[in-house]
Amino acid sequence: MGKILILANSSDGLYDFRNELVEKLLEKEQVVASLPDHVKTKELLDEGCKVIHTPINRRGINPIEDIKLFFNYCRLMRQEKPDLVLTYTIKPNIYGGFCCRVMKIPYIVTITGLGSAFQKKGMLLGMVVQMYRLGIRKAECVFFQNEENRNIFEKFGIKGKSSRLVKGSGVNLRRHEMEEYPKGNPVKFLYVGRIMREKGIMEFLLAAEKLHSDKVCFELLGSCDEDLQDVLDEYEKKGCVKQLGFDPQVHQHLKECSALVLPTYHEGMSNVLMEASATGRPVIATNISGCREIFEEGLTGFGCKPGSAEELTEAIRKFLALSPEQRADMGRKARQKMEKEFDRWKVVKEYMEEIHKSLNKEGKNESV
Repeated sequence: MGKILILANSSDGLYDFRNELVEKLLEKEQVVASLPDHVKTKELLDEGCKVIHTPINRRGINPIEDIKLFFNYCRLMRQEKPDLVLTYTIKPNIYGGFCCRVMKIPYIVTITGLGSAFQKKGMLLGMVVQMYRLGIRKAECVFFQNEENRNIFEKFGIKGKSSRLVKGSGVNLRRHEMEEYPKGNPVKFLYVGRIMREKGIMEFLLAAEKLHSDKVCFELLGSCDEDLQDVLDEYEKKGCVKQLGFDPQVHQHLKECSALVLPTYHEGMSNVLMEASATGRPVIATNISGCREIFEEGLTGFGCKPGSAEELTEAIRKFLALSPEQRADMGRKARQKMEKEFDRWKVVKEYMEEIHKSLNKEGKNESV
């Protein structure tokens, strides 16, 4: 029995989107998860994972905290002596990669999105690019969730030993089963995710201000990551939106909505778009990599330009012009697309192929 160490930046992200992989690994391997919070650690512990708390500052670059994270990862690897390390998100990818290179431990990296740094120019971009080059150079495999992210890495000369393109984390089709389409009014547009400017929240609010009525409502599900609470409160007072706060029971909210709206500026591969589509709900999202792969224009949803409240408003108007039967048909086709292309178990199979390849390679190296 081997030992797999997973480095991630949230317990709920690991449990909600990658738990099927964790369960598969636990059939034959020991699994240790390094996580910065306790939101879903009980669930992981109950399954048989060993969970170790490792603080991470998820936002921005702080040299002192990031150096501390590097040494914490090195200490963890010395203690656990893993046969393979899996890393997810930017800081575990970079600093976990540094540690694996230093300690000569094989590792597999997943690029879940590029974040805002790659949309900027200058010194910050140069620094992030160089850190990524060093961090993933010796990775056995780098998993990308969309083609555009892989192309950007190739453009900057960021690469591991091999790479593979997968459909994000896929979607659990049993957990997010097809639900009957809601009848009558109000037509409910739902936003799900961290409430921050980069997710297009201002465009969502401006569209809601123009279109809300007794028959059309807009809801926000998620925690406020930035200093936007006063803005949200102002729009709620005007009757434009309703704040639902954070609720881990996302499926119930998807079931009750008419369409999901995600006007995000950048994305790896949107989990919530996949979940809404699997539930049988049309989506309205930005035409960017990580979103456009999930819906088909006019068939399972509508797209708009990122950063454009006008285009988002127009896309919502297109949806409102549809009959209830047409909206329900859109939802059925969205579910069919998820079943055909985005089943999570297909993604798990691709990861397991690379994991077995890496473990077998390590075993051969030890026997030489």
